[in-house]
Amino acid sequence: MAERSDPIIKFGILGCNSVARLCRAISSAPSATLHAIAGHSLDEATSCALGNGFTAKLYGSYEELLGDREVEAVYVPLPTSLHARWAAEAARRGKHVLVEKPPALDAEALGEIIAACEGSGVQYMDATMWMHHPRTAAMKGFLSDEEAFGQLKEMHATFTFNASPNFLENDVRVKPDLDALGALGDAGWYCIRSILWATDYKLPKTVTALPGIVFNEAGVIMSCGASLHFEDDLVSTFRCSFLSHLTMDIIANGSKGSLHVYDYALPFQETQASYYTNSRAWFLGGLAGWGPAPVEHTVTTDLPQVVLMVEEFCRLVRGIKRDGLKPEAKWPAISMKTQLVLDKVKLSIERGYVPVEVLDG
Repeated sequence: MAERSDPIIKFGILGCNSVARLCRAISSAPSATLHAIAGHSLDEATSCALGNGFTAKLYGSYEELLGDREVEAVYVPLPTSLHARWAAEAARRGKHVLVEKPPALDAEALGEIIAACEGSGVQYMDATMWMHHPRTAAMKGFLSDEEAFGQLKEMHATFTFNASPNFLENDVRVKPDLDALGALGDAGWYCIRSILWATDYKLPKTVTALPGIVFNEAGVIMSCGASLHFEDDLVSTFRCSFLSHLTMDIIANGSKGSLHVYDYALPFQETQASYYTNSRAWFLGGLAGWGPAPVEHTVTTDLPQVVLMVEEFCRLVRGIKRDGLKPEAKWPAISMKTQLVLDKVKLSIERGYVPVEVLDG
């Protein structure tokens, strides 16, 4: 969290699509302030600000906002098809870049964004919020405990929600020219990231899309799944969908223990989040039963995870601007690995659900 002497980072928002949560987070973060919003037109920016109760400079084009010298960082919630152009341009203008996930349509486009950030010495981060919750670090501690968890053997992740008819008809995430990745890019990104997180970001050897993919009439993925095969016989699976009941589960099974989370992407509550662990369980005597029962662990936080993400991003930006530090390389590396796996799932779907090799780029 920012100290009183720390400078406040001024954010600009490129686009007015689904900005409410991040704008409120920026406004609530001790280290940040919402300085400017840009839309396709000044009317769009004005409507966005008034509709959400935001106070900021308003611009009728993205170019105008990027020309504002007071803007130090930008959040890019535009449709995925526009990320590469505007996130890279923001970086070239010297703005630090927080981009909505998925950050790009493919690894090549993401590479353009990252290269622009590296060339300008600015920080890149994608907006995968749950990575910044203190529960995530606590869960990682359990997975790293050789005695309690052992060696990771399998990991299963889901992120599904039953979207409304209006969403399925009109949302940008179902339009091939705006967000052609559909459910794979929106919900599948979280699943893939959780699997890589559990494996210390080791890439799988192969990725195989699972049959039963559902497309809309425009050819955009509405529901899909895949299996990821790693070294040491580790197999992971995920399922993402716009057509099933809301779930955000991860299950990690080790040789000695297991982890279960019901709300990994977005906790049920803002100020606390739980996870369940079990170690050395076995069958009990008699006709039924096994134990011990899972243990619930609750982690509290003063700030919601989306605000914690903004705070971490601002901390890195301050380090670059004030202390002359280099941008943190972890975040673009993690983002690229997630994108690479997502690309391979899409390729496996296109090739008829055959295994596709994943190369560590």
